[in-house]
Amino acid sequence: MKVIVGLGNPGSKYEFTRHNAGFLTVDLYADRNNFTIKKMKSKALIGETIINGEKVVFVKPQTFMNLSGESVSEIVNFYKIDVSKDLFVIYDDISLPLGKIRVRQKGSAGGHNGIKNIILHLGTDVFPRLKIGISANDCPLVDYVLGTFSKEELKVLRESALTCEKVIDSFVKDGVDKCMNLYN
Repeated sequence: MKVIVGLGNPGSKYEFTRHNAGFLTVDLYADRNNFTIKKMKSKALIGETIINGEKVVFVKPQTFMNLSGESVSEIVNFYKIDVSKDLFVIYDDISLPLGKIRVRQKGSAGGHNGIKNIILHLGTDVFPRLKIGISANDCPLVDYVLGTFSKEELKVLRESALTCEKVIDSFVKDGVDKCMNLYN
């Protein structure tokens, strides 16, 4: 069993903000694969599907970004998964160009408060992750990540999310090492 977590902030106010790249990615995956992420459990919306014969739970924490670890740790404990190989966290990264993706096995939070909180609650930074580039600009960081994507940026992000769909499938089927080799 695998758990795929898309990070973001709940509510329509934040729906198309840069910080919600994780939510947008898992929502597109669910839409394209005919399941929903709507059931409330452990401070998150969840949806379940089967990928390559394996049960996969998709998670959208509803705790707001900076407290994502509360929800993720509850989900991890409920399903009793090994975070080093069965958890996959998808989130925005300002250090990558818009739409560029990077798969990692582990790592620091890199200034991302959602990841920082997950590391705090899990007690480890060893969990696979998929970073989605949102670029950066000169405005204050909070204003930028909570700002909405332009129509042009959403087009780029949608193309990236289609690649992320293949990344998710690869992670479930082959694990993070092969996934990194294929997509980094």
